[in-house]
Order: sequence, then structure tokens, then C-alpha cells
Amino acid sequence: MMSKLEVCVDSVESAIIAMEAGADCLEVCANLMIGGTTPGVSQFRQIREACRIGLNVLVRPRAGDFLYTDAEFRMIREDIQMFRKMGADGIVVGCLSADGNLDSGRMRELRACAEGLQFTLHRAFDVCRDPESALEEAVSLGVDTILTSGQAADCMAGKEVLKRLMAQADGRIEILIGSGVNAEVIRQMKKEIHANCFHMSGKQKIDSGMSYRKEGVCMGIPGFSEFEIFRTDREEIRRAGMILRGQV
Repeated sequence: MMSKLEVCVDSVESAIIAMEAGADCLEVCANLMIGGTTPGVSQFRQIREACRIGLNVLVRPRAGDFLYTDAEFRMIREDIQMFRKMGADGIVVGCLSADGNLDSGRMRELRACAEGLQFTLHRAFDVCRDPESALEEAVSLGVDTILTSGQAADCMAGKEVLKRLMAQADGRIEILIGSGVNAEVIRQMKKEIHANCFHMSGKQKIDSGMSYRKEGVCMGIPGFSEFEIFRTDREEIRRAGMILRGQV
């Protein structure tokens, strides 16, 4: 089975770095620090112009749970249609019902909206009630990929569940391992559970270019510096790709 390294990016700069470092495809989003939300139109357009690899677009209107209002669900549908017209290769999305199961009706509608595109069920899967049942339902809905940590805080903690899910999937649906993935985690997961599809950000903090810094004013979540920017680490992606492909 072919290996796959998908890198999630929330800036044009990170997208170019990830592509040049050897990513097979990108998940394009905004606001990685809160788990990712739908990217901006101009952001996607610039990434599409700059990157020659597959672009899977996260469509998530807000942070938080995956139980969406009618207005939010309409946004998701319209965004899928828009990014499809703009040249996206895939859509990354997920909807749950209040009882913790996949919302099959809405997922079926979104699959139809994204017809012809790669369709990934994102980590809404990791907070669903029954992962084994959800996997079978995803197969029946025509989902191509499940992005999952094995219903754990990170993929190493979810390793045994991931192993079971890969066996259950049996080639019918791709299990894309995410959360806490780095080069050494890929090395371990390849050896221990024979995984070969990974999703990572490989982000690092870089210092703001601001010389004047007004202290004591917070624009968002308390504790996050306004003078640190997260960007993809070229060397981390390069090493991860080499390990995944057995080059080191």
C-alpha cells in the first residue's frame, strides 16, 4: 500500500514550505491553534496558484462540537460548492448528531455536494460514540478517508484503537493517522502497527517582525503571545517524509 503524508497548513507561506519539503498533499484551513476552521477564499486561491499537489479543504464553520445549526450547515454546503469550483481536490468535514453518532443524513448530503472530490471524515470521528460502527457507516456513505487519533488525545495514546480500525477497514477506507504526529512517531507507528498514512502540521513558533510591542493587550485566548507566529517547519516535514518512505 502506498504511503501518504498530508500536512495541514493555515497560511500561504506554510503551504509552500510543506510542498517543497515533500508533502504528498495539504489540508488547507485557518486557525490551526483552535483545531482548524474553514480557510479564507483569497488564502485558498493563493495556495492553489502556488502549489502543484493535492489540496483538501477543511470545511468547519467554527471551533467546538460538530452539532451544527441549520445556518451553519448551510454554510458548510455552500463552502463545499465554492471550494469545488475554485479547484479543491478534496473536502474534509464531519457532522454528528446530539447522541454522538454520525449524522448520516447530513453526511450523505455533503458527500453529494462534494461528488468527484476526495472526501475525508475529520476528527469528529474521534468524539463519536462508537468508532467501529461509525467506520462502517462512513464506508456505506462513500467516505474515502477517516482522519483519526484513535479516539485519544494523540495518536500514540490511541495506537491500539488505530490498529483495530486499520484491520477493520481492510482497504475499504483509508485510515489517516493524526494528532501528535512527527517524524519519530511515524517511525514508531510504521514499525508497531504498520501504518503508512499520516497527517501532521509540523509547526514551529517564529518570532514576530514587530519591533514595537505593546504589552498587556490580548487579542484572543489569554496566554497566547501576540508576537509569536506558527509556521510549518521545513526540516520536520522533510524528515517525516524520508522516514515514511524508508529513505532513512
